[in-house]
Amino acid sequence: MFAVYANAISSSDPLSCLSVGELEQPATPDDWVTVEVKAASLNHHDLWALKGQALKAEQIPMILGTDAAGVTEDGREVVVHAVIGDPAAGHGDETLDPRRSLLSEVYPGTIAEFVRVPAANLIDKPLDLSWEEASCLPTAWLTAFRMLTTKAEANAGDVVLVQGAAGGVATALIVLGKALGLTVWATSRDASKREWVSSIGADAVFAPDDRLPGKVDAVMETVGEATWDHSVKSLRPGGRLVISGATSGQMPPAQLNRIFFLQLQILGSTMGTIGEFRDLLQLLSRTGARPIIDRVWAMQDAAQAFAAMERGDVRGKLVLTRP
Repeated sequence: MFAVYANAISSSDPLSCLSVGELEQPATPDDWVTVEVKAASLNHHDLWALKGQALKAEQIPMILGTDAAGVTEDGREVVVHAVIGDPAAGHGDETLDPRRSLLSEVYPGTIAEFVRVPAANLIDKPLDLSWEEASCLPTAWLTAFRMLTTKAEANAGDVVLVQGAAGGVATALIVLGKALGLTVWATSRDASKREWVSSIGADAVFAPDDRLPGKVDAVMETVGEATWDHSVKSLRPGGRLVISGATSGQMPPAQLNRIFFLQLQILGSTMGTIGEFRDLLQLLSRTGARPIIDRVWAMQDAAQAFAAMERGDVRGKLVLTRP
């Protein structure tokens, strides 16, 4: 079976651990379904796997990828929900299952000719979404949707700040924020990316340490240490700071005095539930909002896509397709 997989792990040279080619086809567990993959999109999780942050050496070789859209053996067009967990164990939320994982962590991932998933993890692909668009949704876009709705509880007219705009989750936050009727402000340290973020709908864009024209109702934080101080200081009293990543580090000054005095809410957020995924698809169909795709490669050219992601040369999502 054709696959893109980790053949080793290396924190210093992750791309050297990437293989593209034939791999023995894994068995399909009972009650799971085989999906022929039409498109898969990349996430930083795939690089973290190659670096050994999401994989252990004994799990190698591992097919990479958490996101895919494809066709089941009986011809059903589907999008794959990447969270493998028991909703009952998480009190109705599979992301809270202590044993939950993502595809490509315990079970083989999506960047391959075929992927196997529990039958309950399949959602019908909307006819108005392309394979490429649908493949962008399971990780970055579902993460962004949960951050804005379930965690921030943002309502139409609220002002939301997105830190570190231009990557997959940040881009999704901007597009979905506008679809939800929010006022979206964003930051980027790169002047050209600030211009691009404005072009995709952000109402205002700032450098990371700029003084904002006012306080915001919620901050979407994926950067971590580099933007934490700015995030906390940007919130109105009672505002919410939702965190789904810390790419720049995890040890900023906590600002505890400001947090308790202003009664700020600090909320962690990881992925989303299959129910939230269905709600996301309904929002896209209702509003016409669509994932922003930077580039599309054939799966055989996956090494180029991984190299672009490692360089940070990304505005939106990177997608890999099969004929």
